[in-house]
Amino acid sequence: MRIKLTVAYDGTNYHGYQSQVNGTAVQDVLEKALEELFGEPVRTMGASRTDAGVHALGNVAVFDRETRIAPSKIAFALNARLPGDIRIMDSCRVTDDFHPRFQSTVKTYEYRMRNCRFPNPLTRSIETHVYYPLDAEKMNEAAKRIIGEHDFASFAASGFSSNTTVRTIYDAGVRREGDCVIFSVTGNGFLYNMVRILSGTLIEIGTGKYPPEKMTAILEARDRSAAGPTALAKGLVLKEIRYPDYHPEDAFPESSAGEAVGEK
Repeated sequence: MRIKLTVAYDGTNYHGYQSQVNGTAVQDVLEKALEELFGEPVRTMGASRTDAGVHALGNVAVFDRETRIAPSKIAFALNARLPGDIRIMDSCRVTDDFHPRFQSTVKTYEYRMRNCRFPNPLTRSIETHVYYPLDAEKMNEAAKRIIGEHDFASFAASGFSSNTTVRTIYDAGVRREGDCVIFSVTGNGFLYNMVRILSGTLIEIGTGKYPPEKMTAILEARDRSAAGPTALAKGLVLKEIRYPDYHPEDAFPESSAGEAVGEK
């Protein structure tokens, strides 16, 4: 059977989600926990690779395994074997043809900026510190200009592998919560470093370097050099991945059978 995991992690100490040759990734640690649980290697497929240092509250991974453990209990079993900076927030059964990257998705990211004289030591690993004043209202006005279907070539880092740079943004905005300025964006997909480049561009608009309408001109340029810098990874959080056309609970209502939390 195929099991879907909702994976949350502090990405500070990891080289992204996907296994890398140059350092430990979240996928490596998760698969080690799965091997400990099932007694043999288990390979996962992730929805979003996320860059080194990027965090997640709602990344998705799946794996295939026949087991007596109830799907909803796998989260508990894995969390007992994972370090504190990785947690499985949910586990459930999905159909064998479900793929976390190839289903129709809706993704939400947040980029957090601590906007004050000095960084907050308690949140320094999950926020980018910006000590000069930011105008959140102008940033919000600029962010609204990316809503809709656009060619986001100006916001794609070199080396992206997508066949097209066109994406649809369903919602975007910037808000201030005390000293924290938060950029939130929801869309059907994002290019490599797209949210970080958007964030770097919004920071420049927030400082007054460019007016909000500059965002439209950058979009129309379809040229990476027209946009702002790539913001630091540590401010970025993958908040949620939704699959609006897929409802595994309809196919596999959880039963009370198989409540064990370990293999026999």
